Amino acid sequence: MSTILKRPATDGTIVVTPESAGWTYVGFEAVDLAPGATVTYETGARETCVVVISGTVHVRSEHGDWTDLGGRKDPFSGPPEGAYFPPGSTYLVEAASSGPAEIGLCHAPASKGTAARALRSAEVSRRGYDVHERIVGNVMMANEDAERLLVTEVVTPSGHWSSYPPHKHDVDALPAESYLEETYYHRVMPATGFGLQRVYTDDRSLDETVAFADRDVVLVPRGYHTVAAPPGVAVYYLNVMAGPSREWAFTDDPALAWTRAEGATLDGRLGPSTS
Repeated sequence: MSTILKRPATDGTIVVTPESAGWTYVGFEAVDLAPGATVTYETGARETCVVVISGTVHVRSEHGDWTDLGGRKDPFSGPPEGAYFPPGSTYLVEAASSGPAEIGLCHAPASKGTAARALRSAEVSRRGYDVHERIVGNVMMANEDAERLLVTEVVTPSGHWSSYPPHKHDVDALPAESYLEETYYHRVMPATGFGLQRVYTDDRSLDETVAFADRDVVLVPRGYHTVAAPPGVAVYYLNVMAGPSREWAFTDDPALAWTRAEGATLDGRLGPSTS
């Protein structure tokens, strides 16, 4: 049985807590809302980033009301939007009457957090080259302040790889590398497809390759990690990262670090080109 693959419950819900994951910082929950449905949450001692994965929602709290967040039909169809709440907040999310919605709730412990606000200006870019190319939407990375949370999403086209080259962030040794726990919440198009993810350490004390399905979560407690989308299948994932410091500093797998350079090619041997 996999230690890193988490599938939805029979009612379709998927919830990861620090306790269930066996770590300290990251929590995640995916929630489906029928048209016009509402849910209310309290952040407690956590800061929370609400990501609108699909549909349109309205958000109300003591910090203000933000309407028409999201608007994309699915996570493959446009940039992300959402909202941020510091500890001690109560907020309500309502799906627009025009259709259902899905939201991702991204949590991390925090003492004060930062200002509550709508998140409407994600940084979207293409990263990588050739079959490494993917579309990255930074929800709350360096473009947005938080106390601990780092949140981003990635769309990996059919036949492509992402989180590549495999890299890790499991050592608290800044500035070279930061310790960050991480979850991958996957959506797959078509929903009957699958993707592949490998998580492994140098000593192979952790070395798992899993076939994930639509709405599965993969945990990355430590080690190098990478994702592949098979031909005919596109993969989306929402990443939540948190640790003792809010810095994303990583180390590539030394065996594959050379592939980060754009245009890197193989020569007659299985290694970087010497030409």
